[in-house]
Amino acid sequence: MQKIDFNKDWMCRCLTRDEEAYPVTLPHDAMLSEPRTQESTGEGNIGWYIGGDYEYTKNFFVPEEYKGKKVLIEFEGIYHNGEVYINGKKAAYRPYGYTNFYVDTEGFFQYGKENEIKVIARNADQPNSRWYSGTGIYRPAYLYVGEEKHIPVNGVKIRTLSYDPARIEVVVKTSSPGEVSLKIEFEGSKVLGVIGESTKIGNVNNDKIISSDNKNMQPNESVQTGKNGQKSELAQVEAEKNNQEAAYQAIFQLDVPNAKLWDTEHPNLYTCKAIFGEDEVTETFGIRELIWNPQVGMTINGERVILRGACFHHDNGVLGACTYPEAEERKMRILKENGYNAVRSAHYPCSKALLDACDRVGMLMMDEYVDVWYIHKTKYDYAGQLADWWKQDLKDMVDKDYNHPSVIMYSTGNEVAETAQKKGIALTGDMTNYLHSLDSTRPVTCGINIFFNFLSSIGLGVYSDDKAEKSAGNAEKNAAQAAGKNEKKVVKSGEKTVNKATENGKKGLGSTKPEKKKKPVGSEFYNTLACLVGDYFMKCGATLYPCDLRTKDAYANMDIAGYNYGIFRYKHDLKKYPNRLILGSETFCKDAYSFWEIAKKNKRIIGDFVWAGWDYIGEVGDGAAEYSDYKFEDPATRMTGGNGRIDLNGKPRAEAAYTRVAFERETGPFIAVDPVYQKEKLRLTGWQLTKALESWAWDGCNGEPAKVEVYARAAQVELFINGKSAGKKKVKKCRANFNITYQNGEITAVSYDENGREINRYSLHTAGKETVLQVRPEEKTVKPEGLAFIQLQYTDSKGIWKPMEKHNIKVTVENGVLKGLGSPAPYVKGNYTDHTVATYYGEAMAVVQADGNGPVKVTVADEERFYVVEIPCE
Repeated sequence: MQKIDFNKDWMCRCLTRDEEAYPVTLPHDAMLSEPRTQESTGEGNIGWYIGGDYEYTKNFFVPEEYKGKKVLIEFEGIYHNGEVYINGKKAAYRPYGYTNFYVDTEGFFQYGKENEIKVIARNADQPNSRWYSGTGIYRPAYLYVGEEKHIPVNGVKIRTLSYDPARIEVVVKTSSPGEVSLKIEFEGSKVLGVIGESTKIGNVNNDKIISSDNKNMQPNESVQTGKNGQKSELAQVEAEKNNQEAAYQAIFQLDVPNAKLWDTEHPNLYTCKAIFGEDEVTETFGIRELIWNPQVGMTINGERVILRGACFHHDNGVLGACTYPEAEERKMRILKENGYNAVRSAHYPCSKALLDACDRVGMLMMDEYVDVWYIHKTKYDYAGQLADWWKQDLKDMVDKDYNHPSVIMYSTGNEVAETAQKKGIALTGDMTNYLHSLDSTRPVTCGINIFFNFLSSIGLGVYSDDKAEKSAGNAEKNAAQAAGKNEKKVVKSGEKTVNKATENGKKGLGSTKPEKKKKPVGSEFYNTLACLVGDYFMKCGATLYPCDLRTKDAYANMDIAGYNYGIFRYKHDLKKYPNRLILGSETFCKDAYSFWEIAKKNKRIIGDFVWAGWDYIGEVGDGAAEYSDYKFEDPATRMTGGNGRIDLNGKPRAEAAYTRVAFERETGPFIAVDPVYQKEKLRLTGWQLTKALESWAWDGCNGEPAKVEVYARAAQVELFINGKSAGKKKVKKCRANFNITYQNGEITAVSYDENGREINRYSLHTAGKETVLQVRPEEKTVKPEGLAFIQLQYTDSKGIWKPMEKHNIKVTVENGVLKGLGSPAPYVKGNYTDHTVATYYGEAMAVVQADGNGPVKVTVADEERFYVVEIPCE
């Protein structure tokens, strides 16, 4: 089917508040420009944005020639409870906010005329999410047009049968019987071609497998895959009800000569062109064989792989929830550069652009379905609708993922305490089996918080319908109190009226007074507890005997057991359950070294996914641990949790350096320093390792005490200040801490092995007196309508970072649009759609979209100077 861009010429209008409609291009996140105020009933979960329902409309011409053709409209993501109307008639409804879906236009179009499509995204029903969700059509939309004789969407499925010799299977579904031809290409050059016949699905006598070596096989015959003799049944995807267009298929099994295999270090990609009549569909794929069992653990192309994983939410920082290919690939590239080889899409199916990025970069993907099953975590979440939709949701997720070599696992849920109940254990098995029926080539897991399951079983569950109701009630009371404290002065702007609190929220002022401290409920209570008692308590809780009783049956109903914060159970469970494969589906940063050491020795430890790889909007709990000069009293200024190894703007924190060393990607040493001028003692959350920065530029702090951390794979490290030894320490789990006196100049860490021989050394330097704002585009050029990420950093004349600089920056753009502006600060006044930003330790970032009318000119102004950079548009 022909794929046509459907993203331009939309109008967006808020249905909840009296606001003017405005033009947008998809993807669009309406929440990003909303007020942030204590009147938000989504509260810190969504970064204190106020929420709302939005209507998107688009007028477009439908030619007469579309009559009799198959025409679909795909929406890759609408958050949430999306309703689609075509010419006033309801054409589709999809409640889940993270699943792509297709709208069949048959019976709705008026041919040869202008047509109207209207999409309603409802997100005023707060609270409905535990993190920043965004609102609206935040992923792309496309129009698909097929002749009467065509290949339907998702009609080409490709899998690897073996890697040595390289052999693939291609299944092409068609709308009618007929000749199907395939062309396999690598880097633009033809590798092989073959012609086959599409016949009716299910007719064993007619179905034929077209083999490149002329060997005939029965379609339901199991196929030997790889040298290990592992077997994989042909996946039989259930046909959708009333979907007769894919009633025919051709099956090809092909040997690929001189194959270039796909893995994390060699992400080689092929293209497959399937031609049926006038219709041509191109799919990208990689040749890689995935095996998982207790004997080998997990292997790709016969080599054991240990998942060095990172969890992440779907938002793209200052861009909000919007999906952009450049942003998705940038995220995967930076995570890969910092030692990760796998990511977990927490806690919902990821975007198609992200999968494409993972394929190209060589990043493994665990695609996760959902955060709730039938027990609510927030009052208006998906728990009330999952029972009716989970099969369709999972089918759409598999259709999206199937051809991507980067996808190596499915997860059916996150911290679903239902897995401690008989009903939930059965649902675990049902989902696993259904996924196997859709795709037998990948294992299934589920992230279970072991301690949560025990608490739930004794009536102390972190999540429950009652707690979700209570939390929502508290939020409504707090919002009403906040509204009451604000002067309800009506501001006239043409026809519309606006509450002063809303205006204050837009300006980042929030309410006039901070809220009264409220008691945390649900996951916020657990997160607060983690801040008070630390991660050790939670990991110990998971070792209690009843925790095993409340998880073993659910684990038996999945391929790989997902342990959230259960590292203290690994050794015990490896012995007790000799056939169990264990995955650290969610872990603490400080456990990276311990995980790596045990995983190297035990093949049944599949991998580890740290919370979190990248910082994100929302889920702020009681507020991030922060020093007072970057912290505001108003709760509505809490924007992020500060829990990412990579900060919101894409800069690796010191924790990322520790992780690279712990995972033996680098030996170190690396140096990080607590901000020397800060005198407060912070209580870090269990998800934070440190607040130290990789800088030795602390102007005016000579003679002050300094806390220095060194990360290294070594027996000992020694610190030198301006050439003089400041002490030597043993390295424990890749870390050594020093308490020294700060002096301007140079700090050097030297690492030694057990025999005292030097391994490596690393230095940081004090910045000079001159202060310059560096305006650094990450790429030399930008494509028309493409994104440019521009780092803003205060340095000296030599480019040495000056983290003590505090400035307010304004950004203006010519030949482009400012799509987002912000800093990594956990506390933010206003939002990321503003044209001004306060730096955080001397840094901020702007994201600009080129309009294609010439070089993009970006002007950045602080209190004293203007800085200009031009980015060629090519």
